[in-house]
Amino acid sequence: MTRRVLPYRVPTEDVMTAEPWLLVTEDGEIALPEALPDWDYQMDLHLRRTVRVDLDRVRSQSGLPNNTALVLAVVWTATGSNLSGPARHVRLTAGGTEKVELDVRLRGADLGGLLLLDTALVLAERRSDARPSSPRRAGSVLWSDRESLRLQGDAPQFPMAVIDFARTSFPETAAWHLQISGGLESATMGSLLLLVNERNTVTATAFENAGKPRQVDRIVLSAVYADAARTMVEHALGHDDFAEDADFADGSLGATLLSLFDQLFPGQSINDIRLRRRQSPALFASDLQAAVKIFEVS
Repeated sequence: MTRRVLPYRVPTEDVMTAEPWLLVTEDGEIALPEALPDWDYQMDLHLRRTVRVDLDRVRSQSGLPNNTALVLAVVWTATGSNLSGPARHVRLTAGGTEKVELDVRLRGADLGGLLLLDTALVLAERRSDARPSSPRRAGSVLWSDRESLRLQGDAPQFPMAVIDFARTSFPETAAWHLQISGGLESATMGSLLLLVNERNTVTATAFENAGKPRQVDRIVLSAVYADAARTMVEHALGHDDFAEDADFADGSLGATLLSLFDQLFPGQSINDIRLRRRQSPALFASDLQAAVKIFEVS
């Protein structure tokens, strides 16, 4: 990890002993992987790590009084949902070496894309009595590290809900429905919602098992992904302002659709695909089916 050059004294790296993050599963704890290939938005995450802090040396090397209160904090950021927030906050006021158990639970509905976990030791409150070269402001970072976890699943990567279609305007026997609302400038997380019919037990069970899918579950999820991708691409092509030179904000529906288009049709222009859909809908459907690699499950 490359340390930033800060305008105040900070302790050496060896005052902190941070064990790797662990992912807590039904079968026990495992080392945090680089990616979760079977993750979806219904899968919450439970993470743990242990950090030991030599508080006396932290304060001494930072030029802080012995009674300085510190905080060990964890903050999460998800690039897919464009959300972030505090995950854990432990105030440290004692001396000696303190062992801190960090236990973090994150809702799957808030996540997506790349999950970043930032752990930092910071000044708990402003110190007016600190030396000129020492940290003074509350929140001044004395030590930090970052771990990442890529969340990528067979299921479409947006929020979903399991409901009874009999109580809606949707056909009772439909298995799912992708709801798209708002314009291309709207936030993706508020524009997309996958609704799964609880009466269709095959589909509902596939999403329940998304963390550990069976072969049949993978096939169902592949079909849902292919249909959702088709719906999203057709929705995008229906907007005249959906074009290569469009400047959509990060986290917007337009940016998400552009990213999906580039993934499915690399090297092809939006106008060419739009024209193909108009002139030969059957060929367009086959092209899209090939692009999403439907039923290519391991």
